[in-house]
Amino acid sequence: MKIYIAGAAGGEVTGSAFYVQTDQACVLVDCGQFQGSRQAEALNRWRPPARIKLNAVLITHAHLDHTGRLPLVAQKGHKVPVYATEATLELTALILRDSAHILAADAMHKSRRLARAGKPPVTPLYSLEDVENALRMMRPVPYQEPVQVAPGIQAIWTEAGHMLGSASIQLIVEEGGRQKRIVFSGDLGPRSAPILRSFEPFHEADMVFLESTYGSRDHRPFVNTVEEFVGIVNEAIAAGGKMLVPTFAVGRAQLIAGLLGWMFRNQKAQPFPIYMDSPMAIQASAIYTRHHELFDDATLKFIEQGTLRDELRTMKLCVTADDSRQINQAAGPCLVMAGAGMCNAGRILHHFKANLWKPETHVLIVGYQAAGTLGRQLVDGAEYVKIFGEKIAVKANVHTMGGFSAHAGQTDLLAWLEAIAPSRPRVVLVHGETESRQGLAVQIQRRFDLPAELPAMNEVLEL
Repeated sequence: MKIYIAGAAGGEVTGSAFYVQTDQACVLVDCGQFQGSRQAEALNRWRPPARIKLNAVLITHAHLDHTGRLPLVAQKGHKVPVYATEATLELTALILRDSAHILAADAMHKSRRLARAGKPPVTPLYSLEDVENALRMMRPVPYQEPVQVAPGIQAIWTEAGHMLGSASIQLIVEEGGRQKRIVFSGDLGPRSAPILRSFEPFHEADMVFLESTYGSRDHRPFVNTVEEFVGIVNEAIAAGGKMLVPTFAVGRAQLIAGLLGWMFRNQKAQPFPIYMDSPMAIQASAIYTRHHELFDDATLKFIEQGTLRDELRTMKLCVTADDSRQINQAAGPCLVMAGAGMCNAGRILHHFKANLWKPETHVLIVGYQAAGTLGRQLVDGAEYVKIFGEKIAVKANVHTMGGFSAHAGQTDLLAWLEAIAPSRPRVVLVHGETESRQGLAVQIQRRFDLPAELPAMNEVLEL
């Protein structure tokens, strides 16, 4: 058995993709897009190897860095089933359609510049038609039940606690009269996070691919982050400033909206205008409301006590570009949630351009910011940033709130691995920058006496 590593390795956090090839079949676990780095566009132009006959694609969750190259599979002519949980399939459709529109718009703008320079136009990575072809290949799977996904390969999805529908996947492979189990953690969520149920680890594996996004450190406890958030909100209210929250449309937008509803219900702050400036977040929120079966007990109890709609009467859903532009005319205090979550595109850039230079503005960074993104520059304390080619002074108050992260910190990653460690698997660390992978590897060796492998991009592992 060979595992070809086609993303999220060698210190790269995004682009998750792993081919598992046996003597009978080949399945691809995740097919994500690279994001943030200067090399991302070139890496995304990569195509599935022609030498591999693909039988199926298995998806851990819907985020673009795990699904964003799926249209290339369809574009290449592969007509294979794509398996994922029902909620993941619904969110993947939303995310990929949005991605296709963004790619088309970016290609159009670049082509205009190239035309003025007398150069040929560029084509987008994929089209909306490619997305629709990929969506037609999708098949829902249940949690905790084995599914025959290819000859000699069964797969089981179990809760990962990272986002709605997220899962870890165990492959049960029959090859040469022997059975092997390979586990892919996918992205794991912190056990203290609200809304979703906590992760459910597997207990047996011959090889484990473990994410390490925050492998070298822990987040601030969630309850402390909530206290900090409440304090920042009330400080901004007193100053009359705007609060800008670069928001991942799926997961973080719903968390922040729920937290604001909790604050208003419990009189932690007086209601103020909130703008959900993301059509995608609005649609994702509707999908969340259809899947209460995936919520944790505390969230279900909160819902029973009253609807969020009642608490969030001051929230405006901004669908059109005109809706978004009108926010610039709104006086503070107010809070704006807008994409993209890593500040590498989207409506948040317009709000930054209009407000970053104002000292009364508060920027709340509530998610991971990949190297090379504008969000990472803000986290690292940049005094100036470039937005749409214009140099903007950063006078705003920038707050990094790691406790709202949807990724497990080191302690939770080790807790997840602890359930599997007695079976003495090979541990492969992926989906993390170099420091994060190395820090987690040291703790795995120390705690479980297991060496951890840190593969490079395009490396091939044999089992």
